[in-house]
Amino acid sequence: MPVKIRPGFAVYLTGLPSSGKTTLAQAIREILSQEGIYAQVIDSDEMRRILTPNPTYSSQERDWFYEALAFIAALLVNNGVNVIIAATAPLQAHRQAARARMDRFTEVHLSCSVEVCRARDSKGLWERADAGEVRTLPGAGAPYEPPESPEISVNTEHLSAEAAATLVIYQLKKKGFI
Repeated sequence: MPVKIRPGFAVYLTGLPSSGKTTLAQAIREILSQEGIYAQVIDSDEMRRILTPNPTYSSQERDWFYEALAFIAALLVNNGVNVIIAATAPLQAHRQAARARMDRFTEVHLSCSVEVCRARDSKGLWERADAGEVRTLPGAGAPYEPPESPEISVNTEHLSAEAAATLVIYQLKKKGFI
């Protein structure tokens, strides 16, 4: 008898560095867990340490990296695992490629000013970009293309992670994903 697997869903969180993607991913996962729904977080910072331990952040490497993230997410989703992707994915093309791989896909744009991202930056990326040490930071030296039509846009300057996560959960329910 063939095994029937209900596909999972993917939530793609995109925004400037330090806009709150990882924090929001954890908040979404916590709410889903409370509802008895498992979700795997794929955090680009964690994946980069494995896939590109000595990153150059060249445009070719970024394209490869975001394609690899989309491939991994699609493998999981197509095998019934719900996935929350926390990744800057600075170009529309990166996110469109991910969307094309998965039918049950929701894009969430985290809107946050550069000033607030700078203030939140625990890794010192914005400071290093200001000093000219990092020239490839999306939003400061490298382009960041905000989504043209995300399913959800949340202002992480004004909403708590829990409030933003609640909006994402509402959207997932509205789409029939959960």
